[in-house]
Amino acid sequence: MLRPESTILAPRPSLRSTCRVIFGASAARIDRTGRTSTLEVGLPVLGGAPDEVLLQTSHASETRHGCVMFDAGTETAGLAVAAPDTDLETAARDLYRQLFAATRGRRLYRVWNYVPGINAVHAGLENYRRFCRGRSVAFEEQFGVDYQRQLPAASAVGANPGPLAIAFLAGDAAPRHFENPRQVPAFEYPADYGPRPPSFSRATLVESAERRQLFVSGTAAIRGHATIAVGDLPGQLACTRENLHIIAATAGAGADFGAADDWQRTLKVYIRHARDLAAVSRDLDDHLLRPGDIVTYLHADLCRSDLQVEIEAVLTKDV
Repeated sequence: MLRPESTILAPRPSLRSTCRVIFGASAARIDRTGRTSTLEVGLPVLGGAPDEVLLQTSHASETRHGCVMFDAGTETAGLAVAAPDTDLETAARDLYRQLFAATRGRRLYRVWNYVPGINAVHAGLENYRRFCRGRSVAFEEQFGVDYQRQLPAASAVGANPGPLAIAFLAGDAAPRHFENPRQVPAFEYPADYGPRPPSFSRATLVESAERRQLFVSGTAAIRGHATIAVGDLPGQLACTRENLHIIAATAGAGADFGAADDWQRTLKVYIRHARDLAAVSRDLDDHLLRPGDIVTYLHADLCRSDLQVEIEAVLTKDV
């Protein structure tokens, strides 16, 4: 189910400034041409939309605390890229410090992390684990030792060559964060997965008078805290789909991943091996997708070297 439409996370009125992420770039950078600021990241597009609109606003973007920021009423979106050649742990800590400063007074809903060389190992520690340590230090600095209660939905995928880049959404409404009852919360992973656990919730629900929006984090074949069906793509897809249904049901969108209640569904599917595109898209067409879903397939390394596919989603329903 490969569709050319752009993923839409906010309505598209005729406004002046757009916060957008563009895939398929040669490196991570922010392009501020005209009134549309874009984050370009090195994720090759295998099918579907080549970009993602995070927010549109009548206000021009501005730079705050090193982040390019977009304000639209009760919501804020932002983009940030680390300085080239910065140590990854330092880059993660510093970008999140900038994020917290730029969104001060608002709650964090969703973060997308584009991590260079995510599975590469330097000085005995994988880059993803370096990133996780820097990110968690920034969260703890911001929210204290109980920072886990503040963790939004998130994803972290390998985008080469880098540098580290992030995009994020925040707002005034109080979000509700959810965990998958069949998974150990990522922020409680044991030390086997690194010196600091990952800092995200499995899903975040934001409700307003106009709509409900469920941000589903990057979801893969994990039970408890262990990878399932290593080397078995159909097995990993089946587990991933089951996890998507469980977290949607837990967060109030229904056990059918929002299908019966007419949620608008946008998905990004990250595939480690580009050769698996046909098998992945066929599986999702048969078992998950429906007419009207908006899907982008991207070639990316994932947070664990034994994972072959990861899926994230945004479910939106007008009230």
